Amino acid sequence: QVQLVESGGGLVQPGGSLRLSCAASGSIFSINVMGWYRQAPGKERELVATFTSGDNINYADSVKGRFTISRDNAKNTMFLQMNSLKPEDTAVYYCNARPFPNLRDYNRHRYLEVWGQGTLVTVSS
Repeated sequence: QVQLVESGGGLVQPGGSLRLSCAASGSIFSINVMGWYRQAPGKERELVATFTSGDNINYADSVKGRFTISRDNAKNTMFLQMNSLKPEDTAVYYCNARPFPNLRDYNRHRYLEVWGQGTLVTVSS
């Protein structure tokens, strides 16, 4: 079983910064795909930034140039540095990962789909 725990959300004024963290724990052999999503009130969950296979990075157009995703593979931890925050960035931010629990599943490309509980980011003056 794999768990994801997010932290770092809170209230920040427009133009401010926050850094989110996501720590993965449990039976993990490898994690290739890992990313951040968000869900604003009354809206569907959307991609914010993600590492894809080969460590490529995708950003939503709305956050390009303001948000930076990074990861510490040795600690199975991922970060989202959010700068120049806007009120429209207000949402619950979720960590997502597709870990391979063991070598056998890695070789068979069988991964888990895991979500964190979410952390609330509120951008308001």
